[in-house]
Amino acid sequence: MLLSLAQWLQTTSPEFSFLRVFQYLTFRAVMAALTGLLIGLSAGPFVIRRLIALKIGQPIRDYAMQTHLSKSGTPTMGGVLILLSIAISTLLWADLSNRFVWIVLLVTLGFGAIGWADDWRKVVHKDPEGMPSREKYLWQSAVGLVAALCLVFSISESSNSRAFDLFISWVSSGFDMSLPTKAGLMLPFMKEVSYPLGILGFVVMTYLVIVGSSNAVNLTDGLDGLAIMPVVMVGSALGVFAYVTGSAVYSKYLFFPHIQGSGELLIFCAALAGSGLAFLWFNTHPAQLFMGDVGALALGAALGTIAVIVRQEVVLAIMGGIFVAEALSVMLQVLYFKYTRARYGQGRRILKMAPLHHHFEKSGWKETQVVVRFWIITMLLCLVGLSTLKLR
Repeated sequence: MLLSLAQWLQTTSPEFSFLRVFQYLTFRAVMAALTGLLIGLSAGPFVIRRLIALKIGQPIRDYAMQTHLSKSGTPTMGGVLILLSIAISTLLWADLSNRFVWIVLLVTLGFGAIGWADDWRKVVHKDPEGMPSREKYLWQSAVGLVAALCLVFSISESSNSRAFDLFISWVSSGFDMSLPTKAGLMLPFMKEVSYPLGILGFVVMTYLVIVGSSNAVNLTDGLDGLAIMPVVMVGSALGVFAYVTGSAVYSKYLFFPHIQGSGELLIFCAALAGSGLAFLWFNTHPAQLFMGDVGALALGAALGTIAVIVRQEVVLAIMGGIFVAEALSVMLQVLYFKYTRARYGQGRRILKMAPLHHHFEKSGWKETQVVVRFWIITMLLCLVGLSTLKLR
């Protein structure tokens, strides 16, 4: 919005030539981060007061950690604060003609709406389980598949009109068409290695990345500040990849596919980082505000969507290793319990409690120790992911 305004003012009078600074992506990214940070910090106290007045408090499951029972009633659905800060900052500083910005925004808000409905059932109906898993996955799948279909053609072509023409050609060909190399699965630490997926393979992979990362972040969001800081770090790192793939010069030099227009996602990533840090101000232990599913599902989906656009799905799994470990811990715990119950008549567990962060709490770690150590691990994994920029 401000970019368009600055461009219009420059055409009307030479006195506004200083507004050329708005053309620089890095300047707008810094301003988006500051805007998200200031909106979050200034609106945070008001949001907390309103949530308390509306009695929107976090219900705690009966089988939860005993040390967490004191958190019952803490205001939840604080992810609304993050999403509003991100949306406002992005709309102010991004190029609104960019298709990738709109795709990521709509996916983020779509998953946020699913999370809001889930949180609302928990709060209003006093049901700690919230929305049934099947219903939740149904809506997540619907948004994920629509996003995947949009992305497969948007990434393959450089403009909206050409992406639509590619879609028409795909339909006319009987749903049988190959994609350019840049739409293949990219492997880190290797030069120009891309495995062709085809349209169906791309759609399936994108769906799994978006829905999987959304649920992985949601499972990680169990301790004060545990999820939001890794989201900020991974999102910031993905912003660097977006800047590289969006630049014809840098992408060629570093052997990355050039995705025209993807650089504008740096604005979204910066807004996410600023908004996330503002939320952490209120979410740090002891938390005044919880993110809720409205925030966790949305932020996870945003990371997955950005990773698909910049062709770094594997790197996302590396940098978001904590999210992957949390999700796998739940899956393995449930599968092993069901297997042993069917075979031995009594279910057994691999971990003391799932997700993984609760296992370490049961092992004697304090909540703050788990959180900070997981932050450190994520920082190291992000550095490993960023090293793939050059080590190829």
